[in-house]
Amino acid sequence: MNDWSPRTFAAAWRSAVDGQPDSPFLIFEGPDGRIDEWTYAAFDGLTDRVAGRLHSLGVSPGDAVHLALANSPAFVAVWLAAIRMGAWIVPSDPMARTPELRDHIERTAPVVGVCAASRAETYRAAAGDLIILEVDEADPSPAALLGEPYGGCPTIGHDDRAAVMFTSGTTGRPKGVLISQANYAFAGHVMAQTANLQASDRYLVVLPMFHANAQYYSFASAIEAGASVALMHSFSASGFLGQAARHQATCASLFAAPIRMILARGGPVDDLVLRHCWFAQNLDPSQYEMIANWMGCRPRQLYGMTETIPAVLTDREADPVPDSMGFVTSGCLVDVQDIDGRSVEPGEIGEIVVGGVPGTTLFSGYLDDPTTTDASFRNGWFLTGDRATRTTDGRHQFDGRRSDVLKVAGENVSTVEVEAMLTSHPDVFEAAVVGAQDPIRDEVPVAFVVPATGARPDPNELIDWCSQHLAKAKVPKAIGLLDELPRTSVGKIRKFVLAAGADDLTRKELS
Repeated sequence: MNDWSPRTFAAAWRSAVDGQPDSPFLIFEGPDGRIDEWTYAAFDGLTDRVAGRLHSLGVSPGDAVHLALANSPAFVAVWLAAIRMGAWIVPSDPMARTPELRDHIERTAPVVGVCAASRAETYRAAAGDLIILEVDEADPSPAALLGEPYGGCPTIGHDDRAAVMFTSGTTGRPKGVLISQANYAFAGHVMAQTANLQASDRYLVVLPMFHANAQYYSFASAIEAGASVALMHSFSASGFLGQAARHQATCASLFAAPIRMILARGGPVDDLVLRHCWFAQNLDPSQYEMIANWMGCRPRQLYGMTETIPAVLTDREADPVPDSMGFVTSGCLVDVQDIDGRSVEPGEIGEIVVGGVPGTTLFSGYLDDPTTTDASFRNGWFLTGDRATRTTDGRHQFDGRRSDVLKVAGENVSTVEVEAMLTSHPDVFEAAVVGAQDPIRDEVPVAFVVPATGARPDPNELIDWCSQHLAKAKVPKAIGLLDELPRTSVGKIRKFVLAAGADDLTRKELS
């Protein structure tokens, strides 16, 4: 991918609009089933009026606009309006509570905040004196966002800030990831080429817009290729495949957890034209084969983070493997290193590290936290915190996060290995393993499992199952049954929530 030169995301959008103004850009299906459509030119006109409204409220290049919106044309319009103005967005989970919203607002000092009218009370409690625009997310042209055409042409640098995206917070307080104009453009370029995206393609987007996945992998790549996007207001496990068929989507992006939900609550449909689907995190081989059969294509796993910008590992189209993150994506720099920064040999476990230029092909750093930014790099490599092995031909296998390694009586125990053993039991649908304090062994593995449909496994039987297949240190000390695992909005397990209950579970086991 040596043909890419840094450019602004504003330039990428302008190129798409000028190149094919009459081609479809956005199709939005609202919660009431209403469908609205825009061409590139029509949505550019909407974006220009939104930019004009923001400008009238004092937003200038370098200023922040805070967003607390569900998937909607309003979200896309504000995002692209800020991009063309040289401003930057701060997207928050629209269902976040007042303290989290207040934290994001106080740390970024936006000029304007945009929220849903239906959740305005919660938002106002967090926003203080911030200028607030309340919108109807289902309205294709929300009046509160529309002003006179902007028409401005500010000078924008490719390394200018375009967003601050807060991490999912699976382990604690979210970090604010600084994203540049070039970052969005680079993500779009890499992901479009890796998926072989064409102008005739259509992305189905069901993941939340405030998350990097929807912005990087779907929207930015569609804009790069001049393709279209079918945006759903929210994810529906039972409705996903029907939506893909209804909108003739050719591409999609998911996580493993939503795929499992589709398998549990959905079913095959006719008239699908899907040729490609990204997914993150491992799937059981049987689950993979079933969803591949339902979709009519072989989904491809990828690996990336908000900080890495594009997915830096992607599986090949010809021979995807359900539990492999694939190979280094063309145009990206990835290594697997030991704690001293040396590349590990094939088959050895190390940490995934990513190279690149901060502010161009990597994130710029963490908001108001230079110490964490510095600690996240070693010899120019970004430290992901994720462990992996790789084969001699360059295929990568996930081995958990650094935080997913427990120290049990001095022995390293991978929670990923224990989780895989539990989910291999026919009565277990999902499992998550965390550490609990132990007076003798320092910490011990504790598991939380979601039973398979119609099953009610005995925790003691599951412990025996693990004992038959795992070393003693890896066997869970206790197992709790849950109806569902606590998750972020994109399906990542909030292990810190489970960890809070792990010690109680072990105390019950010992009593």
